[in-house]
Amino acid sequence: MTFTSPTPHTPRMAGDGRRETNAATVLRTVLDHGPVARSGIARLSGLSPAAVSRQATDLLRHGLLHELPEYAEGGGVGRPQIPVDLHLGTTGGPVAGGIHLGVPASSLGLVDLRGRVLARRTLSHAGVDPRTLPGTVAREMRAFLAEYTDGRPLLGVGAAVGGWVDPDRGHVVRHDAFGWYHRPLVAELTGGLGGRTVRVDNHARAIAQSEILFGRPEARRSLVHLFIGNVVDAALGIAGVVHQGPGSAAGDVAHLPVPDSTTPCPCGRSGCLEATASNTWVGATAYRRGIVPEPDVSLVVDAAAAGDRRADRLLRERARAVGRAVALLLDVLNPDLVVVTEQASVLDPEYLEEIRGAAIDLSHVCDDPERIVSPHAGPATLPVAAGTVLLNPLFRNPLQGIERLSVKAAYS
Repeated sequence: MTFTSPTPHTPRMAGDGRRETNAATVLRTVLDHGPVARSGIARLSGLSPAAVSRQATDLLRHGLLHELPEYAEGGGVGRPQIPVDLHLGTTGGPVAGGIHLGVPASSLGLVDLRGRVLARRTLSHAGVDPRTLPGTVAREMRAFLAEYTDGRPLLGVGAAVGGWVDPDRGHVVRHDAFGWYHRPLVAELTGGLGGRTVRVDNHARAIAQSEILFGRPEARRSLVHLFIGNVVDAALGIAGVVHQGPGSAAGDVAHLPVPDSTTPCPCGRSGCLEATASNTWVGATAYRRGIVPEPDVSLVVDAAAAGDRRADRLLRERARAVGRAVALLLDVLNPDLVVVTEQASVLDPEYLEEIRGAAIDLSHVCDDPERIVSPHAGPATLPVAAGTVLLNPLFRNPLQGIERLSVKAAYS
């Protein structure tokens, strides 16, 4: 299967805006309810049957939808209703690559149009100079894609990274842990990937968008996402849109004050969220207390899972600090959902309960712990979020998006 594409510089007609909006509505309805017949799409979306038929035909032609005649509904008046679904990677449909650049390691992934991981790999950064890291990751990703795309059309690659990221320019404006300032990450990854389309965003915003696109329905109304890693940052989504802010600088909560924390911060103050709860703090504290042989948060999580009570106490201490920060975010923003990405609570719901308990104890507006959740993708959160950086614009503008990606692929 190949994507159709227009010749470059095809003039657009006045009705293309409505066509694009209707196509996005059809694609999103199939994402939510597929497999579904065209009549069902019309009923669920509010579009006319004629509009659904036109847009479904376009989306089928572009390879984003796939007919399932084996599930046709017969027995009624007229022709059998043939359901359509997203054209998934398991049936030869398009796929997206995803790269999450963390401080200790990168996560590489391949995802389908439902954000499901088809393959994933972890790349350690041990011994890699941050100055050459994008080139190293691009080479590894190119080999990974060659191994796992398996003939399926590759839409491109999404990349997610902490710090201040400007997705419009494709730059990492500031990433203190890597020592990156105004780094043209998209250009570097694109070059290393042989000209493939690459999009980049902050990882907290990427996870928030993956929750809106693929996660719980409440996320589409409003959510706050809090990312607790070596880098600590956040994202806000309202009515399905993740807030960027001027210069795409929204989400810097590293110095949010945590109630009752006295941990000194390099900024000169004490009690800042990143200094109090980051993976760096957990690893260093565990090493200083003799819990682990080196300052690595994964070793702490493993030790707790193996029954080490000291490691468990430390992770619960961190969870309660995160919960106190969540309480502040709840009181200021009062979202329908707070999504917390924190390694221990993603793997073990007991630590999520610690976060919830501390948040509810301190919050003045929230008495419902179920509003505080872990990401829907669980341990696969990072590659799914990275792939979403590429997929989200496609779901918003599917016809123009697939045309641009097809032209890019044809000339790369």
